Amino acid sequence: MVWQFASRYFRAKKSTNAINIIAWVSVAAIAIGTGALIVILSVFNGFEGLVKSLYSSFYPAIKVAPASGKTIVLTPAQLQQIAQVPGVAHYAAVVEEKAVLRYGDEPTIAVLKGVDSSYNSVTDVKSNIVRGRFDTGDSIGYRAVLGLELEGALGVDVVHSLAPVTVYVPRRKVNAFVTPEDALNNGILYPAGTFAIQQEFNSKYVITHIDFLRRLLELGDHEMSALEIAAVPGANDNQLKMRLQQLLGKGYKVQTRYEQNQSLYAIMQTEKWAVYVILSFIMIIAAFNMIGSLYMLVIEKQKDITILKAMGARKSLIMRIFLVEGLIIAGIGALLGFVLGIAFCLIQQHFGIIKLEGTSFLVDSYPVSMNPADFLLVFITIVVIGLAASWYPARRAAVEAIALKAT
Repeated sequence: MVWQFASRYFRAKKSTNAINIIAWVSVAAIAIGTGALIVILSVFNGFEGLVKSLYSSFYPAIKVAPASGKTIVLTPAQLQQIAQVPGVAHYAAVVEEKAVLRYGDEPTIAVLKGVDSSYNSVTDVKSNIVRGRFDTGDSIGYRAVLGLELEGALGVDVVHSLAPVTVYVPRRKVNAFVTPEDALNNGILYPAGTFAIQQEFNSKYVITHIDFLRRLLELGDHEMSALEIAAVPGANDNQLKMRLQQLLGKGYKVQTRYEQNQSLYAIMQTEKWAVYVILSFIMIIAAFNMIGSLYMLVIEKQKDITILKAMGARKSLIMRIFLVEGLIIAGIGALLGFVLGIAFCLIQQHFGIIKLEGTSFLVDSYPVSMNPADFLLVFITIVVIGLAASWYPARRAAVEAIALKAT
């Protein structure tokens, strides 16, 4: 009965056209706000997915690092045990160290990353080569795969130049009374290729053979900075982390891809929630139209309210009728907003009508990705705002004493 009264009040022609106009203005305001909220959240989802895909090209699903210090030692027997852990697909030993690179006159600081032959099974760097080839060389001649920005900073031509890059790293054990030259180990790398993933990696990393770095850093054969692990498709990273941590013990730090980039993911989520809160405040402001519409409807339906009370209707029934009236307005606005938001997102996905300014982006238009959880969140938000906006007019209708006039 409550819904019947509320829907009839919404559809019925009012004595004053302003009530109808304000009601539909409320619907339009909620629809526009809902559509905007869906689009903005979908754009954030699109960027989040893009960033995660870029980072997943460089960061492994699981990383085993030292709990303290700079290196770990994993024997062949331990590596065999790791390979047999359920969920482990591949693993690669890596050694990382900051180094000074010299190619020509100007030195450049970079991070050298030595990798073994299994590295391309763990990450997707090889598919992001834009010039040359992915080749770390061998004992005859070690090679380097440079980030795009680092290649430009050094002035290297990986395709045509045959000149090597000189690498300097601090010696592991240095006597206090040595010259600066004796405090450094050096070697040469021949540029082989250039990768382009994301500026953070492109401007900092040089990938080479792990044996080259082990020799320069005076590390043992089984010593490494980390072990990078690829999980089998569909494996749960957190469960895999727990299995590996239990196997290796407290001397090793096992991290999922999320934990390796926790600050980045936290920033993205914070930005998304901040935009959600701002747009929700805008929706609250738009809901003031609904308050005015419902308040005028209460005045319009004074006679009906009096008749219902005379027939024994409780105050709670009167209040529910106008609360439902507010939900109808909010619900229609939300549905129209969903239609607008979905239509815009689909058009953007297929045609990319809104472009990104500049030429340095990996995508030329704003990426969008619709998430059912966002629709549920927005719908709950609209319902809460609708109920809050309807509460005062509904309460006024329930408590206001209205007497029938004798005729």
